[in-house]
Amino acid sequence: MKMYSCETHINQALDIFVAKEETFPIMEKVKEDEKLSTKCEYCDTPASYLVANE
Repeated sequence: MKMYSCETHINQALDIFVAKEETFPIMEKVKEDEKLSTKCEYCDTPASYLVANE
């Protein structure tokens, strides 16, 4: 499972990930060169974090 999140929605993304996967995710900062093309899954702002299980 992969989710992209902005600073505002990171807590929501973490909560949903833990509820679905029943484990704590790996959280990484999105690289600067990927920020413009990668949007938050909850709004239209550029994503700041990748929340994933790999």
